[in-house]
Amino acid sequence: ILSFTAEFCCGFFVILILGNFWFLGVLYLLWLYHDWDTPCAGGRRFQCVRNWTIWKYFREYFPIKLIKTSELSPEHNYLLGFHPHGVLVAGAFGNFCTGQNFKTLFPGITPYLHITPIWFGCPFFREYVMSAGMVSASKESVSYVLNNKGGGHASVIVIGGAEESLNAHPGSLTLNILKRKGFIKMALKHGAHLVPVFSFGENELFKQVANPRGSRLRSIQERLQKIMGFALPLFHARGVFQYTFGLIPYRQPIHTIVGSPIPVKKNLNPTNEEIEQLHELYLQKLNKLFEDHKRNYGIPEQRCLVFE
Repeated sequence: ILSFTAEFCCGFFVILILGNFWFLGVLYLLWLYHDWDTPCAGGRRFQCVRNWTIWKYFREYFPIKLIKTSELSPEHNYLLGFHPHGVLVAGAFGNFCTGQNFKTLFPGITPYLHITPIWFGCPFFREYVMSAGMVSASKESVSYVLNNKGGGHASVIVIGGAEESLNAHPGSLTLNILKRKGFIKMALKHGAHLVPVFSFGENELFKQVANPRGSRLRSIQERLQKIMGFALPLFHARGVFQYTFGLIPYRQPIHTIVGSPIPVKKNLNPTNEEIEQLHELYLQKLNKLFEDHKRNYGIPEQRCLVFE
C-alpha cells in the first residue's frame, strides 16, 4: 500500500521536473537537501492531518480498536514493540498515527511510529508520512525520540520488520523476533521501558500466495527484500463491489492490545548477557499478553505464538 502511494508521489515529481513547472521541482530538491535529516530528528507531524475525517472511516471499516491493559506514566519514555507486521500494518497506523484514541488512553505520551528509512527518500511522500507522525526506523531516529529527558515519548517499532510480512497469512502466529535484539539494546542504552503490543486480526486482512520457507517464491522475495529494504508479499483480498478478488483489505476486526511496561534501567554499555536476559523477559511478557487475550479474539486454546 505504501509503495503504491510512494510511486504516485515519485511519478508526480518526475512530471513536475520534466514539465513546464520544472523550477518548482528544483526548489523542492533544494528543500529536500535542507530537510533531509528531519525524519531522524522527530519528524514533522501535523495534528490536522492525523485528525483527517478519512482516518475515522479507515478505523471504522475493519474496525480498529486500541485496548489498554496498564497505565503508562508520562514521566518515562517507552519503546513499544508492535507484533505482528501483517501486510498493511493497519493496527499500528490506525492507532498510533490517526485520531485521538492513543492520546485519550495514554495522556501525556506522544507516539512515534518508526518505518523503513527508504520511504523518506521519496519526494512529497516523505512529507505525507511525517505529517502523520511517522519517523525513520534508524538507530539515530530511535535515539532522538528516547533521549527526551522529560519523558512522555514512545517509539513504536514493528519488531518483525519487512521480513515478517512474508509470514502474514490468515491464522499465522509466527513472529520474527529471536534474532532481533537491537531494540532491546536501544531500550537499555536509553532506559526506555519496554512495552509489548499484540494486534489481533492483523494477519487476517489479506490472503497471500503460498510462500513456505525454502520455496522458490520465498527465496526470491527474501533476496529482493535484502536489496530494496522492503518486502514484496503477493497478496489479494476483495474488490469494491465483490468479495472474490481485489486489493481492498477484508473487513476483519483488529484489536491492538498494549501490554504492561517492563521497567528498564539505563545502561550505556550493556553486555550481551544483559541484552539476552532482557530479550528473554520481553518474549515471556509478549507471550503472556497473547495467552491472556487470545480467547477474546477467536484464537483456539491450543494455538500458540511461534518465535523464529
